[in-house]
Amino acid sequence: MKTINRLIRIKVILNVCRQYRLLEFLPQKNRPLSLLLFLVGPTTGRCSKNMSEGERLRKALTILGPIFIKFGQLLSTRRDLLPTEIADVLALLQDQVDPFESEKAIQIVENAIGSSIDQVFTNFEPKPLASASVAQVHTAELKDGKKVVVKILRPGIEKIINSDLQLMSGIAHFLEKYISASLRFKPVEVVEDYQTTIINELDLLQEANNTIKLKKNWQDSQMLYVPEVYMDYCHQNIMVMERIYAVPISDIETLQAAGTNMQALAERGVEIFFTQVFRDSFFHADMHPGNIFVDISDPEKPKYIAIDCGIMGSLTVADQRYLAENFLAFFNRDYQMVAQLHIESGWIPMGTPQAEFEAAIRSVCEPIFGKPLSEISFGDFLLNLFQTARKFNMPVQPQLVLLQKTLLYVEGLGRQLYPQLDLWQTAKPYLEKWLKDRMSPSTLIEEIKRRAPFWREKFPELPDLVYKFLNNDEKKHELLQEQVQLLNQQLKAQQKNHRRLIYAICGASGLISGLFLRTGATNYAPVDVILITLGVIFLILSLRSK
Repeated sequence: MKTINRLIRIKVILNVCRQYRLLEFLPQKNRPLSLLLFLVGPTTGRCSKNMSEGERLRKALTILGPIFIKFGQLLSTRRDLLPTEIADVLALLQDQVDPFESEKAIQIVENAIGSSIDQVFTNFEPKPLASASVAQVHTAELKDGKKVVVKILRPGIEKIINSDLQLMSGIAHFLEKYISASLRFKPVEVVEDYQTTIINELDLLQEANNTIKLKKNWQDSQMLYVPEVYMDYCHQNIMVMERIYAVPISDIETLQAAGTNMQALAERGVEIFFTQVFRDSFFHADMHPGNIFVDISDPEKPKYIAIDCGIMGSLTVADQRYLAENFLAFFNRDYQMVAQLHIESGWIPMGTPQAEFEAAIRSVCEPIFGKPLSEISFGDFLLNLFQTARKFNMPVQPQLVLLQKTLLYVEGLGRQLYPQLDLWQTAKPYLEKWLKDRMSPSTLIEEIKRRAPFWREKFPELPDLVYKFLNNDEKKHELLQEQVQLLNQQLKAQQKNHRRLIYAICGASGLISGLFLRTGATNYAPVDVILITLGVIFLILSLRSK
């Protein structure tokens, strides 16, 4: 049944590609004839010839559903990769996806809260304030007068997403099974990681908890504000939170007209990103412009406002340290250290020539340093880096996929806000300070203090644990000896079987050869007797060894 559903979904995707002529986006040299003939086959309801390329692409992604919409959101931030007119149209995917019916939205809210909408809200605006790929937002006012927004999950969205995830999983398994070159990219692991992320986004209670945690991490911050969540009214398919009044970060004209310090805004964005990754190990992983606003009450010190915390990323301490050291090595152009870190971490196979890998990394990174962000394309940079990785059989790290995507969002926002931003010099002081603090004696002392209650509780158990460990070690040694003895017995039995087989072969060969020579002989030949005698002896030995 799953296979049938996947085939149906593939057919839908191909029909949409034909309907909106998406094959035309590919360069002519990348259009295989067979694919061209397949995609341009007859179909009903072709799109209007008057639609622009951007409109065709946006409509197609919208029809295909949330996973494709999110891909379009990422593309909309990459104005270095797309023509401006296409990027402008795709930007509408950030918060202007076609909404679902207001009556349905009210019904979902009332079913979730278990009462009439009038008993909770003084006012509920039926027309949505914004509509995105997974949910839409309505403004409202609580009985106590607080202005809020109500986020409502799209009805039936789980079924659509699960269908696409099954398709992605099937493709990933196919790639790993039949295309060995794909193993380096770990498609199955990457898809499984993405499945976990996107499924979490369908649980608005989880998003509410993420928002509360992010707000706690940035409490009293002058750089980032996170709206308050009203948990009493939150459910799996609705979330109620404080309404914010600010400028969308994509509205560059309004920000500039208000005299906003665009350089400070861009630099603060970079610092917020690295702080979330390294200080908190809890970062907003869906930072497209539709989720970011700016408080410009003080234009010289603009403050970010983050919403939609459905997709959050985290890293282990080891990943944090590894990334920080790699970033600093990149910023310092210490390619020898970069190569050494990759080898020590096991990201490239042991035995890889370090000097050769260092030279390859240098050729990719060196051309981009010293340039402003406006002249650097991370798309091209990452493409070159992946090509270098492929040469040295370096696998993709699934746990860093979200981080890579977020870094692309940060670059896209920085490019729009302040193209002259030097990303390297902005991030370098922060990373140096983080590593210094991380390795400082005071941090070690604080960590010991934090762990002290746990060790104090476990200390009385320490003698028992040592005894059990030693006792288990003794038992393991006895078990190992038994296994060695059993192995020796099996080896001796195998040797005995081999000896018996050799005796049998020699005996049969001697007996047959002797009888063959004896047949038709006129005189009694000593050789016949010797061979027959030896054959009998070897056969007897074979039987005795059995």
